[in-house]
Amino acid sequence: MRKIFRSSIKVLAIVVVASTMVASSVVANTGTGTPGDGKTIRYARSNALGASYIQDEIVIAALEKLGYKVSMKILAAPAFYAAASEGDMDLITSINWPQNQVPYEKVKDKLGLIGNGSIIGGGINGYVIDKKTAEAHNITNVEQLKDPKLAELFDADHSGRAELINCDLGWSCGDVVDYQIKTFGLDKTVRSVRGKYELLMAETFARAARGEPVLFYTWSPSWVVDTLQPGRDVVWLPTPYEALPSGVTSPGSALVKDVVGCAGGQNPCRMVIGAWNYVSIGDRAFLAENPAITKLIEQVRFPLSTWTEWEGEIKKSQADHDIKQVANGWIAAHQQEFDQWLINATK
Repeated sequence: MRKIFRSSIKVLAIVVVASTMVASSVVANTGTGTPGDGKTIRYARSNALGASYIQDEIVIAALEKLGYKVSMKILAAPAFYAAASEGDMDLITSINWPQNQVPYEKVKDKLGLIGNGSIIGGGINGYVIDKKTAEAHNITNVEQLKDPKLAELFDADHSGRAELINCDLGWSCGDVVDYQIKTFGLDKTVRSVRGKYELLMAETFARAARGEPVLFYTWSPSWVVDTLQPGRDVVWLPTPYEALPSGVTSPGSALVKDVVGCAGGQNPCRMVIGAWNYVSIGDRAFLAENPAITKLIEQVRFPLSTWTEWEGEIKKSQADHDIKQVANGWIAAHQQEFDQWLINATK
């Protein structure tokens, strides 16, 4: 028994020494302490619930390992831009891009983009209707909703126009949708409904569960498509052509290949906009004073499969404790990669 106990102590000691060596290497690379010693980061979390909340917790854990204290506040993108440009916020890692590009252009002299987005390969976004209605009425393009008879199918409140569930009032994605409704000549038969997205989608889920037609804008990866799955419950409804408001530039063609659940089996599928991503933005002065932050954030990228898994976790629980637990689980499963981020950040 004593031999087993002594062996266990030795194993534990080896683990502790190894962990200490990784932590010490980070300190050694800075020369004197960690980069964040005595510094507090004013960090913003998006007001759009999603897997980015898990990413945020991973980033915060890394920042704390670098010695920073983190003060977090929930803000919509425009609110962060306003606060950060006045020097009142430092960093956000969950800006939906390029949908939030227009307001950024006004403050880009004070705020800087970091890296190339944290979703490897990017995500997709577009209009969605329930599969049953799409197939029953052969709806394969959003432009078909010019037909009052088809639009009436989605007129849940009997307003005389189809209800298209759109983004929050403060989200730029909603401005893109509103622009397309007008540009495609749908404004006489389709009404954009903007409000708290999570609440609007809860009502949409309930309607879908009752077998009623639904029409909404969403993106993937997201908790929405984890609930109403394209190809099984709903289909993506292509647009007739690419149309974006002034100031919004697509990162690529809106024609996306191999989209699961594109109406009518179309391939490629023309989405609302080209691939989107979560980008990180920081106060330029703050980033200049803290180069380790830029070096760290540039490395924080995850495959689409990980984002999809996280969206499933968000669907199960939105409690802060559970979100942090998922983040800690990812770190534990990818400890070597996480530790390398820290080492690289201090080189």
